[in-house]
Amino acid sequence: MLKITDPDAPMTFDPWGFLGPKRRRMLDRGWPGLFRKHLLDALPVEKLAPRFHPTHGRPTKELHTLLGVLLLQQMRDLTDAEAVEGLAYDTQWHYALNLAGEEDEEKYVSERTLRNYRRALVEMGLAAELFESTTARLAKVFKVNVSKQRLDSTHILSNMRRLSRIELFTAAIARFLRNLKRRDAESFARVPTELAERYPTKKRGGCFGHTKPSEAERTLRQAAEDLLLLAELFKADERVSGTPSYRLLARLLSEQCEVKREGEETRVDLKAPREIRSDGLQNPSDPDATYDGHKGPGYQVQLVETYREESEEDAKEEASTPDLIVYVEAEPAHLHDGRALEPALESLEKRDLLPKEISTDTSYGSDKNVRAAAKRGVELIAPTPGKPAGDRLGLEDFELDDSTGEIVRCPAGETPEATRRSVDDDGKPVYIALFDVDVCMSCDRFERCPKRWGKHHAEVRYDNKQLRLAKRRRRERTAEFREKYRWRAGQEASHARLKAMTGIGRLRVRTLPRVRYAAELKAAGFNILRCITAWRVRNARPGPKNRPESASLTPRSLLIGWGSLFWPSWARAM
Repeated sequence: MLKITDPDAPMTFDPWGFLGPKRRRMLDRGWPGLFRKHLLDALPVEKLAPRFHPTHGRPTKELHTLLGVLLLQQMRDLTDAEAVEGLAYDTQWHYALNLAGEEDEEKYVSERTLRNYRRALVEMGLAAELFESTTARLAKVFKVNVSKQRLDSTHILSNMRRLSRIELFTAAIARFLRNLKRRDAESFARVPTELAERYPTKKRGGCFGHTKPSEAERTLRQAAEDLLLLAELFKADERVSGTPSYRLLARLLSEQCEVKREGEETRVDLKAPREIRSDGLQNPSDPDATYDGHKGPGYQVQLVETYREESEEDAKEEASTPDLIVYVEAEPAHLHDGRALEPALESLEKRDLLPKEISTDTSYGSDKNVRAAAKRGVELIAPTPGKPAGDRLGLEDFELDDSTGEIVRCPAGETPEATRRSVDDDGKPVYIALFDVDVCMSCDRFERCPKRWGKHHAEVRYDNKQLRLAKRRRRERTAEFREKYRWRAGQEASHARLKAMTGIGRLRVRTLPRVRYAAELKAAGFNILRCITAWRVRNARPGPKNRPESASLTPRSLLIGWGSLFWPSWARAM
């Protein structure tokens, strides 16, 4: 049965009157006051409500309270036990969630209940709704300018250990044998005794625990042969082959090994490390984690945040208007950054947060992304990928006609004898500039020039895409571009602060749905923490129209005010 209360419902008496004016002011000016006044009613309880019957069954916990606790847990990077204690005893949490009573029904939730509600949010994908609703409210309250944004990814880790190749084989086989022994003793009896003894059926033990470096190759080959034996042994048994641990076994075999069948004989060869795909299994405990060639196994999070180009004179105004993360998406680590721009712009467009300019690094700066952004009226500010190697000349080094796109002059100052247009095999237009062969042969830039030899001329051929890239590279040499692009570097500091303040760099969960849940709520919590400074600046000198809640009339304040009229002046001065 649903239990939802209106956080904006008026109260006859102020339930927080027992707090002194100084402590009350601290709460009003800190994150509890911000959360209570602007975010509590923005929590998407109506999205979670369909999971429960409106009138039948045991009453739920108050949904605003539960969603608030789950958000604060990720914001403060707390365990379940610490989150339960925060709800039970922390006055800041009580004020933020508007919990005035002292009953257990209001201020207590068990760890099991917390896990159940978290599972519901993961299954229903409500963490994204929570992030979007709180971000939209903060952007509205602080009038955040979303015209300038920047996009980048950061690497994060789930709660898994980094395994060597031997440890990966051993962990996958041991997990399969443990599950098989526990669930199907009859099938486990089919496993050769010698093989079963090589791997632990409990959490500790096994002969591969202390492999010498000199024996690593032989041990790894033995593990590969055992992997093949188990895969072939239970391949036709649907009861076993349908289990998750067997599927991981089969996946590992296909990714790390090459099975060769010669007649009735089957043997297995290990693949070379360079032949293993980056989306391969990294740890059986987290099958969704993949490998990034620069940063290792784990996940990556795509983040878009707002920024402002401010001078020192505008420091005070900047403090009152925070930067916000407006888009977050967790994904496997092996995916290329370039594919993340279009989904980000699509999400921002649906939420009316589309920028006019978005700054990224070179990974996002493909011609396809520039054109996709331009279709939405967004200017993509990013270095152009694919710069010519070494000191070789590119099309950007030629002087081009802005209107026609034709070459006017080469880097040596020579004009082409003729220019014409043709089409390639795919029917796309091609620009051709023809230069005198003798002049090109005597040029000191001869070896670095992107020419091609024709029948009678030296030719420079290029298409529309190469022309667009050349124009972008020419623009990147200007001071205007450097001034715009330098603001992108600020996102690296934002990533460092996000990891330090919310613990997103190393999560307590595994698998992509849970990683995505944690990343979205931590980003929402980080936005709240970023707004604290702006919130304090706005409430630094309250006037009659912006008086803090500590000034509200309570029975105690009325009594003191009435009595002061009859106190003598010498008593009031004490």
